[in-house]
Amino acid sequence: MNFVKKFLSVMLTSVLVLSLLSGCQKKEEVSQEMKKVRLNEVVHSVFYAPQYVALEKGFFAEEGLEIELSVGQGADKSMTSIVSKSADIALLGTEAGIYVYNQGKEDYAVSFAQLTQRAGNFLVSREKEDDFKWEDLKGKSVIGGRPGGMPELVFEYVLKENSLTPFEDVEIINNISFTSTAGAFVSGIGDYTVEFEPTATSLEENGNGYIVASLGEASGFVPYTVYMATKSYIEENPEIIQSFTNAVYKGQLWVSSHTSEEIAEVIHPHFMEFDVETLTKIIERYKVQDTWNTTPIFEEESLNLIEKILEEGNELEKNVPFSDFVNNNFANEAVKNIKM
Repeated sequence: MNFVKKFLSVMLTSVLVLSLLSGCQKKEEVSQEMKKVRLNEVVHSVFYAPQYVALEKGFFAEEGLEIELSVGQGADKSMTSIVSKSADIALLGTEAGIYVYNQGKEDYAVSFAQLTQRAGNFLVSREKEDDFKWEDLKGKSVIGGRPGGMPELVFEYVLKENSLTPFEDVEIINNISFTSTAGAFVSGIGDYTVEFEPTATSLEENGNGYIVASLGEASGFVPYTVYMATKSYIEENPEIIQSFTNAVYKGQLWVSSHTSEEIAEVIHPHFMEFDVETLTKIIERYKVQDTWNTTPIFEEESLNLIEKILEEGNELEKNVPFSDFVNNNFANEAVKNIKM
C-alpha cells in the first residue's frame, strides 16, 4: 500500500512538473510569436481615439503585435523616425510623405491605412463669440502651425476659402513650436490660437479661451493623418502591415459603434490628466463632425484634395502618383475579412 501511495505521489508530481514546464513553454512560444512594432505618432491626442481603443481593447495583441509607442511632436520628426529606421510605422500627416516622395528618395514612405478624415484642430479665441464667422479674423493675429505642416496649410486653406488672404488680412504667428503654442497664447500672444484636443478644451476649461470654430468642419474631408512605412519595410514585412491594418480597422469599427462616453472610458488610461466626463465632451466634438474614417481605405480623391491644399500653400513641387504613394491592398483585405 505504501509503495502504491509513493508511486502515485511520484507520478502526480511528475505530471505537475511536466504540466508546469509545458505551460511555461507555451507562454514562451506565445511571447516569441508576438512581433514588436515601433510606432511613432505625430502627437499624443484624443484625435487618434481609434488607435488607443485598438491598444486598450487588445486588437493589436489579437493580431500578434506588441506596440512600442513614441511621440514625434511634428510630422517632420515622425517621418524622420521611419526614414532613419528608428521607428517601423508612423502616424502622421499625409503631406510629410508627399515631400519625401518628391525628394526622389528610392525608399520613400508609403501610406497603407488612413485613420482620420477631417482636420482635428480648433480655433480658440480670447473672447466668447457665439456667432463667430471666419471673416471676423480680418485684422486679427492667430497662432498657427509650422510652415509646410498640415495644421498650418489647412488653416491657410480655410482662410482662402473664406476670402481672406493669409499674412495680409490675417497675421499668422508660425514661429512657435507645436508644444508651446497654448502656453504662448495664455501668456498674451495672439488674439486666437489653433489647437488640437485635448489642449483646446483644456484652455477653455481653465478659463484661458473659448473654442469658436472647427477647422475640420471648415475644410471638409481630407486624409489628415495616415499610417506610413517605408517601401522597403512594407515589402519585407507584409504580414506585420496586414496585422497592423486589421487592428486599426477593428478600432475604427469599435469607435463607430460605441458612444462617446464608452470610448472615453476605454482610452482614459492614455489621458489620465482628464476625467472621463471631459474626455467624453472632447470625443463627442470629434464624433459629430465625422472625424474618423470608418475604414482604413485611402481614396484617390482625398489625395487630390491634399495636393490642392499643398499647391495653394506653395508647398507642392509636383503631384505624386496615387499607385506609388498609396497601397490599399492591406486596407481592402481587412475590410473584406473582418466583421465585428
